[in-house]
Amino acid sequence: MLPIDVIRALPKTDLHLHLDGSLREQTLIELAKERNVELPSYTVEGLNETVFRPNYASLVEYLQGFSYTNAVMIDKEAIERIAYELAWDNINEGVRYIEVRFAPQLHVRPGFSIDEVCQAVNDGLRRAQQEHAQTVEVKEKGEPLFHYGLIVCAMRFFVAPSSPWFGNLIALMSETHAEELYAVASLELAKAAVRMRDELGLPIVGFDLAGAEFGHPASTHIEAYNYVHKNFMQKTVHAGEAYGPESIFQAITDLHADRIGHGYHLFSPELCGPSIKDPQKYVDALCRYIADHRITIEVCITSNLQTNPDIGTPQNHAFGKMLENKLSATLCTDNRLVSHTTVTNELKIALDTFKLNRSQLRDIIAYGFKRSFFPGTYKERRSYVRQVLNYYDKVIDEYAAGQPKQ
Repeated sequence: MLPIDVIRALPKTDLHLHLDGSLREQTLIELAKERNVELPSYTVEGLNETVFRPNYASLVEYLQGFSYTNAVMIDKEAIERIAYELAWDNINEGVRYIEVRFAPQLHVRPGFSIDEVCQAVNDGLRRAQQEHAQTVEVKEKGEPLFHYGLIVCAMRFFVAPSSPWFGNLIALMSETHAEELYAVASLELAKAAVRMRDELGLPIVGFDLAGAEFGHPASTHIEAYNYVHKNFMQKTVHAGEAYGPESIFQAITDLHADRIGHGYHLFSPELCGPSIKDPQKYVDALCRYIADHRITIEVCITSNLQTNPDIGTPQNHAFGKMLENKLSATLCTDNRLVSHTTVTNELKIALDTFKLNRSQLRDIIAYGFKRSFFPGTYKERRSYVRQVLNYYDKVIDEYAAGQPKQ
């Protein structure tokens, strides 16, 4: 079994990482005081007792903490600081590539446009990237450079007070259905994402759909996903987190998903709807399709344990079945603050629980780099992946060389 310091030293990725769920507690407290945002507590201990708890009753309860983090993410200074600190939190535990996802429409305010929101995130990440590139570890010891991409999230639904941007659409509620408004919002974001990538040069590498899954079907957002698909933007979808296999199938077929966020309920035939005559056969076929097409699943073990209390222990997590079926799966944090976890911790849980061998561990980490939405060319990504894996092998070899011979 690898010691924690070796796991930390290995180059890693985090492909499912929410900006608004990954603040430092002290930063949230400071920003709240500066921006007159009321919190249940103004101490780290108090916040972790009242809001960011070890366990939640459901995904809906888990998401309630975001009302506090989003409340402080209302200007360039706050968002840039949060992104900058997040980058360094990852760099300091050996993570060398992250895809930071966020819903820009939640942060738009008068005088703070969607372009400026995305630029602020990029500015914070880029500053950390530039600082890391000048470190001794990179310049003299050959550590891989830190890279990142941005993923913008459309929302399955909006809580009206969550964004003044959405307030502009509230007046239309009496004239149309809410789902139609969500479709308008996601299409607007899709068009903005492609424009900011192509005209502003922002490294927006993917499009996502987030928010409570049950009762808010992905089909509402088909037009937005068709738009980014036709403009060669890669796609991921939160699916199978709180709903069944059909949600995953819909993400792959209707939304052209290249990756699946969570995918926990892939192996849950009991959650199939009445139109599925043979649920187990359906699940088996879906699993094979995902394997054949190497659709990568962004696995978040700790987060799933919190939002699905019925799982109980890590041993019951579907990641074990993903391993058995040789699926392409990579381990992610989801929310470093809300779930109190790190990539190192997620790997440690998997190693301890599923008794991963060295080959399996290397594959899991390699999937993260190979199935990333890397912002460079394919040739550049291949070169970077090769550098990363060479460094990975070096860390493992140095550890093995220091172990007593049997």
